[in-house]
Amino acid sequence: MSKAGEPAVAVADWGTTRLRVWLLDAAGNVFAERRSDEGLLSAQPDRFGDILERQLGDMGAPATLPVIICGMAGSRQGWAEAPYATVPVSLAEIFGAAVSVPRTKRDIRIVPGLAQRDTAAPDVMRGEETQLAGAAASLGFGRHFVCMPGTHSKWVELVDGTVTRFQTFMTGELFSVLSAQSILSHSIGTETKVAADRPAFIDWCRNAVSAPAPVETSLFRIRAATLLHGLQPADAGAALSGLLIGSEIAAAKARFALDGGPLVLIASGAMHALYAAALGLAGFEIKTVDADDAVRAGLAETARYFGMMTGEGAA
Repeated sequence: MSKAGEPAVAVADWGTTRLRVWLLDAAGNVFAERRSDEGLLSAQPDRFGDILERQLGDMGAPATLPVIICGMAGSRQGWAEAPYATVPVSLAEIFGAAVSVPRTKRDIRIVPGLAQRDTAAPDVMRGEETQLAGAAASLGFGRHFVCMPGTHSKWVELVDGTVTRFQTFMTGELFSVLSAQSILSHSIGTETKVAADRPAFIDWCRNAVSAPAPVETSLFRIRAATLLHGLQPADAGAALSGLLIGSEIAAAKARFALDGGPLVLIASGAMHALYAAALGLAGFEIKTVDADDAVRAGLAETARYFGMMTGEGAA
């Protein structure tokens, strides 16, 4: 157990392209923080330990400080594979399924992702399950639907602390690929930053939500509007974002039979602004949970489960 003024545990969200590391005190407060571009792709094939130790050393972490990690470090291509937990699964069960990283001086454990093994709707997530665990305490029991925007957005049904089903939408990745590598790149250019209050974003999003149509039949309209109506690059980028996000929301409403009722949005920064605006257009009442706060809280809960912050728990 840490003393006052000392870190109790290090926690990390290790994604495909980004790494975020925090030192937390015994109450879960942030003691220190580091962020870098040393995600899974940079850590391959065997640099995970060196990268983590450098980050911890730069923050002055003691050599014996335990570590909890979520995200792609637990993938098959990661540091140590943390096999997927199969839904339906309670968030509490996920903590106990964390795996130890072998041959390390520290106690380092990686949280598993979740798998939906339905042959008609197979799906997986890594990292988002920890955000869900962190947000769950503020949601309470009952049935909740959660939207988690990102490169691969997740929509999740949560019932009494159990993840029952979810669906992934490749919205962020589609925007990146289409704006840079498709015919739409000629319309958008480098104007890929989108403001949630831009009229083009609002109009294209509203249309996608209110009159859903296959995305492949709507995308070329952006190019056509450029040629025929002088759609400018910034508006073309906003139109693409509005179309993709609006189409995601329309599809999620159909998939989960949502009527526009309460929805939990786990997001931060620009993603929060875009999705809050889009969900408002779709008629949702939104409860927002900050994504960074959620992942830290979930990692802290895992650390508490293993007794890393209180001196008690499962060994």
